[in-house]
Amino acid sequence: MTKDTQYWYNRTIEHLVLTGRSNRTADTYAREIRHLGHYFKRPLDQLKEEDLRKFMLFRRNECKLSGSSMQILHCGLKALYWDVMRIKLPLLEVVKVKKEKRLPVVLHRDEVKAILNHVSTPQHKTYLRTVYSCGLRLSEALNLTVNDINGKLQLLHVRDAKGAKDRFLPLPMKTYRCLQNYWLLHRNPRLIFPALGRGRINGSTASKPMSVSTVQGGLGRALKSAGLAGRGIRMHTLRHSYATHLLESGVNIKAVQGFLGHSNLQTTMVYLHLTNWGQEDAFKKINSMMEEL
Repeated sequence: MTKDTQYWYNRTIEHLVLTGRSNRTADTYAREIRHLGHYFKRPLDQLKEEDLRKFMLFRRNECKLSGSSMQILHCGLKALYWDVMRIKLPLLEVVKVKKEKRLPVVLHRDEVKAILNHVSTPQHKTYLRTVYSCGLRLSEALNLTVNDINGKLQLLHVRDAKGAKDRFLPLPMKTYRCLQNYWLLHRNPRLIFPALGRGRINGSTASKPMSVSTVQGGLGRALKSAGLAGRGIRMHTLRHSYATHLLESGVNIKAVQGFLGHSNLQTTMVYLHLTNWGQEDAFKKINSMMEEL
């Protein structure tokens, strides 16, 4: 990456963070800036509208970016040129990126159990159990602290989540006991999932949580061992599965919305498409009603 590209990449990251994006989201939106600099190899503030048109077509047609990835590209370029450079390129206003509406991958409960049974280390087993049983995002689980766990009330406090919001979640007793037992292995005064370091001996003194690559690697190995690799399962799949399984168990959709931290009920309602919950009962009631005609 050239110094020019690095400069604008950093400026865009700073802008996104200052306007409320998480560090991870900011990096996701800004990553196309690196591709842009590599593609043209000249100062980004000298690029013209036609240059951006050429780059966007290249990423779509040659690199085969999906609709969601093209949307990330579009947001990243708007942040750079509109907000950071203050250059209002009309192209970025007229371009419309169609967002793909795909249903998320969801696991059967037996498959979740199989994944947990094939995790090789206490840190990954506890982490994956916590993500699934509380419906957490990857970063939410990584950043949990000792003060976020309330075993007496069986509550989990998720702080500064997506949209800078806090929320309280039901903490299953079995998950609480797992968290207790895992914490006793490292006894970090603040973090639940500290970076253990080489030899896994630095847990008690670590100031940062495990890395994203560490937990993703643990999930990947568990999927391979359980025979579930190659199905597009990601960490977020556990969260999707949690929501779907709650609805299947009869939990009110408004409660599920609150547990997931969704601002809009429409976001939560996608999980209704992934379950047959209530359909059989509805069929019986409709059949009975129509018999009376």
